[in-house]
Amino acid sequence: MLLGGAITVSNAQSKINVVTSAVPFLRVTPDARSGGMGDVGIATTPDANANFANIARTPFATSKVGIGVNYVPWLRDLSVNDVYMMSLAGYYKLDETQAISASFRYFSLGNIQFTDGLGNNLNTYKPREFSFDLGYSRKLTKKLSLGIALRYIHSNLANGTYNGQTYKAGSSVAGDLHVYHHGIKESGSGLNWGLTLSNLGSKISYSSDATQKDYIPANLGLGIAYTKVFNESNKITFGLDVNKLLVPTPPSITGVSSTDSLALVKYRGRSVVSSWMKSFGDAPGKFNEEMQEISLAVGAEYWYNNQFAFRAGYFYENPNKGNRKYFTVGAGLRYSMFGINFAYLFPSGSGVSRNPLSNTWRFGLVFNMDGKK
Repeated sequence: MLLGGAITVSNAQSKINVVTSAVPFLRVTPDARSGGMGDVGIATTPDANANFANIARTPFATSKVGIGVNYVPWLRDLSVNDVYMMSLAGYYKLDETQAISASFRYFSLGNIQFTDGLGNNLNTYKPREFSFDLGYSRKLTKKLSLGIALRYIHSNLANGTYNGQTYKAGSSVAGDLHVYHHGIKESGSGLNWGLTLSNLGSKISYSSDATQKDYIPANLGLGIAYTKVFNESNKITFGLDVNKLLVPTPPSITGVSSTDSLALVKYRGRSVVSSWMKSFGDAPGKFNEEMQEISLAVGAEYWYNNQFAFRAGYFYENPNKGNRKYFTVGAGLRYSMFGINFAYLFPSGSGVSRNPLSNTWRFGLVFNMDGKK
């Protein structure tokens, strides 16, 4: 594995062939509301954190201004206190048809001790990553909207020379294209759907070696969400998100050094656009393996009096493609212009497959200003 967790190769006998990328923090859901619903968020009703899942939802928000702040602790199962993610997001509606948005994500990896090949201590370093994006969204019709965003990504995992290799901070620029259909009727019930293309951008490099550039987590997502209003006090939403990384599948190991080296060079040498296209049909196991690269998230959200929310969800990833499987629960409280959300991820996995968010609470604050009652 290279710095940043970008490349792995599979063993044909084990059938485990995980599609990986650099800056994986961009795949983590910072929003505590979505976190309580199994990371569902592409087609749910709009809020201040729409930037992280589908920015095209924003023009349908009922508030003119929305701000969201989230905190996600990391590796709390291991009693680690200095690894965390913080995010800030917000939007401003220019009028009833268009809005501008911005968001910032910061991921601290704590304090890490570097060693040489013999295990001798070299020095300590505090790796950190962040992304900042600006977006614009607009209604195309009364029910359909489009959103675009540009993102700057900075990843500083190491600095200096280690084992003969000089490392530096990496950076990349990416864009998003989002579509959202708002099917909620005047009664409050209805079906929403959304389509997202996220992190479409340049490769990232942590060294001066041009052959060591890594893919960022470009992603295709499709989501639906159905809301049922029972009466003035009770309503429930069910959501489903389907995601697939637009990153090439790593080559399988043949055991022949020259063959494996050529395959890795070819894998790294693909252009960015070509990698997106070929990610739909380059798996060694053909169609069956391509289907395994699709992850699913299902979730539900119940509101009482539009003040108290209870949430639950489940996330599934194939065992050969990462094996992330977990249940989540969450709750929310809304009072006037202020809202607070909590999410909890139940312990899941073991050993190397242990989820870093196992047994972890996520927290979020939302501020809605100048909204309609």
